[in-house]
Amino acid sequence: MKNKSLSMQIWIVFASITFFIAIVLLFIIPSSLRSFFTEETYSTLKSAQNIILSGYSIEDFSNTQLDTSSYDDIRMVKHMIIYDNNNIGLQNPIPREFLDKIKENIDTQKGKIQKYKFSLGDETIFYIINQGESVDNYNYLISYIGDSYRNDLVYTLFNKLIRIMIPILILSWIPALLLAKYLSRPIVELEKKVEKLSNRDWKEAMQLDRNDEIGKLGSSLENLRTQLIRQDQLERGFLQNISHDLKTPVMVIRSFLQAIKDGIFPKGDLDSSLDLIDEEAERLEKKIKDLLYFSKLEYFRYEKNNFQKLSLDKLLEDTVHKFKFNKDINFKLDLEKINIFGDSEKWSVAIENILDNALRYADKEIFLELKRKEDKIILNIGNDGPKIEKDVLKNLFKEYNKGQKGEFGLGLAIVEKILKFHGAKIYAKNSDKWVIFTIEINDEVR
Repeated sequence: MKNKSLSMQIWIVFASITFFIAIVLLFIIPSSLRSFFTEETYSTLKSAQNIILSGYSIEDFSNTQLDTSSYDDIRMVKHMIIYDNNNIGLQNPIPREFLDKIKENIDTQKGKIQKYKFSLGDETIFYIINQGESVDNYNYLISYIGDSYRNDLVYTLFNKLIRIMIPILILSWIPALLLAKYLSRPIVELEKKVEKLSNRDWKEAMQLDRNDEIGKLGSSLENLRTQLIRQDQLERGFLQNISHDLKTPVMVIRSFLQAIKDGIFPKGDLDSSLDLIDEEAERLEKKIKDLLYFSKLEYFRYEKNNFQKLSLDKLLEDTVHKFKFNKDINFKLDLEKINIFGDSEKWSVAIENILDNALRYADKEIFLELKRKEDKIILNIGNDGPKIEKDVLKNLFKEYNKGQKGEFGLGLAIVEKILKFHGAKIYAKNSDKWVIFTIEINDEVR
């Protein structure tokens, strides 16, 4: 069934349910009808007795001239009377064993009126014994009828129900098929659009004009489509940038080396020229290192084996010490002693990338503040450089997003992934004097 179309699966399920209900009803209805008409049979017997007790004699009741048009089924009821002297008044002769059963019921009957049934061969006889009325000086009035009357009613009504049920069942499958196609149509449309999406055809929108679960699925796929478009654009830009960024230092290194081989020193002397080659090689190494590290971060999120207790304030001090002499910048530190669980190497990479970014933009000053606030640890790293543009701010931690002085577009994306790996989060904001990066950490070891 799973290999059939969705509309066919829905239709088969609906048809199977209705067919199962029909089969169950075929077994339940006859039993229910028999039970219902059994009660109706006893009601008919009581009605027949009421006619006699209202003044008619058994002979009158047998008279075909008697006006009982409103009691057509009552004419099928037969009666007998048992008098005080054990004499019996009969409309029709009855089998001896049935008469013996009636006398046995009379001996044990406690109420005024009692319902009974008796199996006689293949037939069941329903009867009522009415005790104590003084009509025609009788002691007991017995009214009885065979089950052929009840069975005829059951059979007739059941046949009518079958004739009605079968066409209704078959006709209901037609709108069910139409409904199944209607319900599956938006999913089929989404399937075609997703197939286009897998082929990198992202032009057609995914949204559906509906508010149910299928509409929500369409909205989610539309969000995915826009993210893929943006990712594709960023990757294309990244590939263009990376090809340029990698090609430039390689070109410089090769041209300088070729010049040195020809006895020419582009920077005036051999040492200066070699220093420039070394700087370009270092730039190239850093770009390649960032690219590889960013690629590896996807695999790190499932591995927390390297988590251990570390002093965050000490790590910040050590990292700042590495940057202190790279540029004429004043560092201000306000650090509480705080321990956390984490990967020391990855935290170092994250802090280094933030400080590297801050150094690139800072004018004169960078500050680091580490405080414990309620149930969180707050780390603020700020610089007095130019404010971050609004359109850059909202995508600041997205990969391949490079600012005005950005080098590769991966530094802050690496930071964001490392912090998410540790259950922390980062955001940036502009204040009057500072551009501040704030890190919120939940994991603390006192």
